[in-house]
Amino acid sequence: MKVVSVFLLSCMVVGCGGGSSSGGASGGVVSSGGGTIQPITDGNWYQPAPLVTWQWQLSGDVNTSYDVTIYDIDLFDSDTTLIQGLQAQNRRVICYFSAGSYENWREDAGDFNNSDLGNALDGWPGERWLDIRNQNVRDIMEARLDLAVQKGCDGVEPDNMDGYTNDPGFNFTASDQLNYNRWIANEAHERELAVGLKNDLDQIEDLVDYYDFAVNEQCFEYDECDTLEPFVDANKAVFNAEYQAIYVNDATERNALCVDSVNRQFSTLVLPEDLDDSFRYSCN
Repeated sequence: MKVVSVFLLSCMVVGCGGGSSSGGASGGVVSSGGGTIQPITDGNWYQPAPLVTWQWQLSGDVNTSYDVTIYDIDLFDSDTTLIQGLQAQNRRVICYFSAGSYENWREDAGDFNNSDLGNALDGWPGERWLDIRNQNVRDIMEARLDLAVQKGCDGVEPDNMDGYTNDPGFNFTASDQLNYNRWIANEAHERELAVGLKNDLDQIEDLVDYYDFAVNEQCFEYDECDTLEPFVDANKAVFNAEYQAIYVNDATERNALCVDSVNRQFSTLVLPEDLDDSFRYSCN
């Protein structure tokens, strides 16, 4: 889930101590050096265009009744029957998982080493930042991408892709994050999965060629929408969610939001922060 960054790491030493105890080998550390990872762009995966309609629900029983093109749902909580049922209605299914944080309730939580785990994510109980430089973390993410393929997902939404701008408990750098985010995108494309960029607004210019769409939270609230324009310029969708009460309770404010969103060619929803489908307003 989204974490609003208020802390930017100043230490630039790769590989210095993390915020968790050492328990078991990390499986090695991946270097961010050795040249730029080139994007994988040739393939037959789904590539959503701007203004495509979508629904985003990550908790509760998924409401499958919306007449939209894309459903963005949880990878672990969604079974094959749900995914195939949506696709039978001509929906595309994007499967959410966290690529930058450990979640203690996930079925693969025991696969992480203590040395993979950093500081807690503020406001998200049971979540801790991951040391994205560790090979073990990457092995787990590859397995998650394989699970997305096994379940029949059309694409993935890897979350928490901006640990370097927070306080993860590790001194990894912007270059480490860029390397990891490019690696995630290429691994998805090697499996013929579409992949969306979540968070990491500061590196969009360096990542837009690697990703098929962007998923953002509250760009209007935080005045960050201009940063996402490179995706639209590349004919790639921007999916945005807003949570402010004023957009829920004031139809005039919501209409103004939607006019701005459509003018930008964004696909904006007004949703509950729990993403439980307790209410939903769509600008498209």
